[in-house]
Amino acid sequence: MQAIVIHAARDLRVEDQPEAAPGPGQVAIRIRAGGICGSDLHYYQHGGFGVVRVREPMVLGHEIAGEVAGLGQGVAGLAVGDRVAVNPSLPCGTCRYCLSGEAQHCLDMRFYGSAMRMPHVGGGFRQVLVCEAARAVKLPADMPLQRAAFAEPLAVCLHAARQAGKLLGARVLVTGAGPIGMLCLLVARHAGARQVVMTDLAPKPLALALQLGADAAHDLRADPQALGPYGADKGHFDVVFECAGSGAALAGAIAAARPGATIVQVGLGGDATVPLNALVAKEITLRGTFRFHEEFALAVDILARGAIDPMPLLTEVLPMDQAIAAFELAADRTRAMKVQIAF
Repeated sequence: MQAIVIHAARDLRVEDQPEAAPGPGQVAIRIRAGGICGSDLHYYQHGGFGVVRVREPMVLGHEIAGEVAGLGQGVAGLAVGDRVAVNPSLPCGTCRYCLSGEAQHCLDMRFYGSAMRMPHVGGGFRQVLVCEAARAVKLPADMPLQRAAFAEPLAVCLHAARQAGKLLGARVLVTGAGPIGMLCLLVARHAGARQVVMTDLAPKPLALALQLGADAAHDLRADPQALGPYGADKGHFDVVFECAGSGAALAGAIAAARPGATIVQVGLGGDATVPLNALVAKEITLRGTFRFHEEFALAVDILARGAIDPMPLLTEVLPMDQAIAAFELAADRTRAMKVQIAF
């Protein structure tokens, strides 16, 4: 079989690899669709992010879906030919965080396509993936696999929404109109938000945000003061999803949030200066959000029922042998929102 392997920054290769057979409790999955995530782009463009660096060749990819091609001994509930979305997260199940229901903080997490541990955990951008059967979430037979490949990023946003608390009737601000910001917009609408406002520094994604149901979309590069009116009377928004990973975006969100609001920091962008006086005086709750756990199965269910439609985010699907072109396209915000690879 073939796999998409990162060796170093800008050194991405499609390589032959041996195809493994599923062992007890495992399944072999013929991968059909894989979405390029922001972390995949960081590995491709920079060789990693923060202190996390690629130190050995690693298969990328964790937004994946496909068909069951083989069953190991003892696997029940799945059959050859079943369509599945693959949960990239495998917590140990025995550490104190797993036992307390916070498996996303597992002390021995194995997450597909991650260089956080050594040896690295290879990802799902390969023609055949052998994994634990519990990772394979069965799909309806007629569910498109390109739609199913959105389950992982949608799960991230569902977990962020749980961190936000009540969204029914809320006035919501989403900063950063990338794929995660767009999915946060769709999740907020699904949860009953009365108003969703989007900000970004580029006009093209903001136009898409309006098509997806945003009430307003502000280009802060063209108009840096666009959020100013929302700061009147101590602020307007009940909930903010900060998806840009930007200190400037966080400061603007604090200014526009009402007293008692909750800001969920979704985006990663390194250290930032926080206006503490405003945060304290307005009694704002600032919360982080990290990956997901049970939200993955919920994301699959929501996508299967059509309750949230992510397909307007899909810009293009390229074949595996054009992996470099796919990554270059995914990195260009003037041309692409979400790019998937067909295996």
